[in-house]
Amino acid sequence: MAFGRLAFFPFPSAPPIRAGFMPHASALPLAQPSPLRSEFRATLRLAVPLAAANLLQMLVYAIDVIFVARLGQQALAAASLGVTIFGLMMWCFSGLTGACAPLIAAELGRRKHAVREVRRSVRMALWLSVLCGLVGMAIAANGKTILLATGQDPVISARAGEFLGVLLWAMIPLIWANVLRTFVSALGRPVFATLITFFAILVNALGNYAFVFGHFGAPEMGLTGSALASVLTGWITVLAYVAMIQGDRRLRRYHVLGRWWRPEWQRLRSLLAIGLPIAAIILAEGGLFSSAAFLMGLIGEAQLAGHTVALQVAALAFQVPFGIGQAVTIRVGYHFGAGDRAAVARAGQAALILALAYMAFPAALMVFAPRLVLWLYIGGDAWSAAPMVLFAVQYLAIAAAFQLFDGAQAVLAGALRGLQDTRMPMILALFGYWVIGFGTSVLLGFATPLSGLGVWLGLAVGLVVVAALLQLRWRARERLGLLPA
Repeated sequence: MAFGRLAFFPFPSAPPIRAGFMPHASALPLAQPSPLRSEFRATLRLAVPLAAANLLQMLVYAIDVIFVARLGQQALAAASLGVTIFGLMMWCFSGLTGACAPLIAAELGRRKHAVREVRRSVRMALWLSVLCGLVGMAIAANGKTILLATGQDPVISARAGEFLGVLLWAMIPLIWANVLRTFVSALGRPVFATLITFFAILVNALGNYAFVFGHFGAPEMGLTGSALASVLTGWITVLAYVAMIQGDRRLRRYHVLGRWWRPEWQRLRSLLAIGLPIAAIILAEGGLFSSAAFLMGLIGEAQLAGHTVALQVAALAFQVPFGIGQAVTIRVGYHFGAGDRAAVARAGQAALILALAYMAFPAALMVFAPRLVLWLYIGGDAWSAAPMVLFAVQYLAIAAAFQLFDGAQAVLAGALRGLQDTRMPMILALFGYWVIGFGTSVLLGFATPLSGLGVWLGLAVGLVVVAALLQLRWRARERLGLLPA
């Protein structure tokens, strides 16, 4: 189960489109599509199934919101705080282990068949998943103590701690699933992620229906039942990925689960060198949004509940540019490995145009039909909770204002990641999100009458600053020596 932005990441059987490929002259048609148009197509072939998988993943989380919201405002607030801890760790660990994406893409760009290199990257990412998962489980086990230390309500903190005590068992399988998703996507099978995530929706819905309210002969467990449903969904998801990989001839030949006990220390060091800054970037951004939940908890229960639902809506819109960002990491990585500078530029340009064109739509929806959007999440009973709905509508208006910047920073971060440039983007993200964004949230939220609106304005300012800084770095990539020789 996860709320807000704390979410995770059909090609034919032929290899992905590669820079420098040119058919025989006799096979050329009279009019060839422009290189940029070809890049648009290649990016869309990757981005569409990845974005669909992201959206479906958010629907998995939305199901949790729908069921937990029926338990009352206090249960929703407790789940929000609990998942703030769990989801932030999950997102960071997925970013750390997801550093195998640019490594795999670069190897495939250098050589058509890089079986051994790809297998090493995946194997070490799975090793790293276990280490990260154990650390995350230890932290989640002390969730109540952490929440009390931040000044949260004792009753809500206790409920959140019980919730985390069950949810922590989903940590390792969810990180494993993210690594396998990265593998199948980089190898030209992103549609597998879409299909498996759709299956996870069904599993999670049935699990929530059974354990939250006690159907199908299961005990009625309330909030804890939703956590149990998420644990079952996590383990079934990773098993589904294993089955898909073993059933596909092209993926099976990589034997990513073979000799799983054999260490590859150099590859592990490469993963850490690229992945630790990625995790820090995620911590900076996710920490900003997570800290907003803690700030809202200090302001009031209704504001926190309204913030949770509004952030869920904004996060749903974010999943498409997030998918485009995942795709551009792979596309830029291919071209980086092949040494094609012009193709690197085209990949970044195509992805940025696609993301900005899309984000105008959810922004308009949040401005002109916010109550319709909220009704889809919390149903007709929401109108009896007028304060929560009123706050959520106000927060959505600010979310609409930062949609374009949110999409831009997701794609630019992904493009730089494809160049294996993560350290300076990490510094830019820490500055933009925490010095500027968080500082503005605290100042406007507690030193002015804006209250919750001030917190959301701080989120917007942080996103704008980071998007601008990443754009400057992307434009200066050649001068900074980020491109291949």
